Amino acid sequence: MRYQTVVFDMDGTLLDTLDDLADSTNAALRDCGYPERSREEVRRFVGNGVHLLIERAVPAGTDEAAIERCFVLFKEYYGKLMCCKTRPYEGILPLLEALHKNGAQCAVVSNKYDGAVKQLSDAHFGAWMDVAIGERAGVRRKPAPDSVLEALRFLGADAKTALYTGDSDVDVQTAHNAGLPCAGVTWGFRDRCVLEEAGADFLVDTPDQLWNIVMGLDGGDFPMNE
Repeated sequence: MRYQTVVFDMDGTLLDTLDDLADSTNAALRDCGYPERSREEVRRFVGNGVHLLIERAVPAGTDEAAIERCFVLFKEYYGKLMCCKTRPYEGILPLLEALHKNGAQCAVVSNKYDGAVKQLSDAHFGAWMDVAIGERAGVRRKPAPDSVLEALRFLGADAKTALYTGDSDVDVQTAHNAGLPCAGVTWGFRDRCVLEEAGADFLVDTPDQLWNIVMGLDGGDFPMNE
């Protein structure tokens, strides 16, 4: 095994959360009397935390108090809707199971608020995820390395044998700020060229390819598929 620990981003990497994020955003915008956003607009807005998602979604020039009201409404809706349409990407659950069976430690670190990260991790990954960390007051969000380093400390993991995996330029920056190589996944919320320009150390098109990187293999499938 080349990497003993894998730190994952959540949205766009492990889970396709876009529809629930878009539905919650538009519900909050409607309540505030603002125009709704398309699914593709929401895709462009995510990646730097849900507060910034709402800042980007409201009309230009919206004052700070109105943004906060919309953000509170978003969190209320997302608390109800976040498990409605969200699903793991194809191949993610077999990947996590295989990593777990082979002794790798797995963490998820997200700019989504901490309660939602833990709830989604428990619901979809259970014991296959050793720690789940989201945004909290007083802790710098990604691309600052704080939460990644916290996950490594919690796991007692060595950064020299850890890999960060994400779908955006923010994730590449986060990995490098934490001193970790980054595997950029191409199935998420950003285009392949974004990951290339950001300097991802690896580009992976399928979970199978990520498995090969973690295990130090040139090819082959998950153990349960052999």
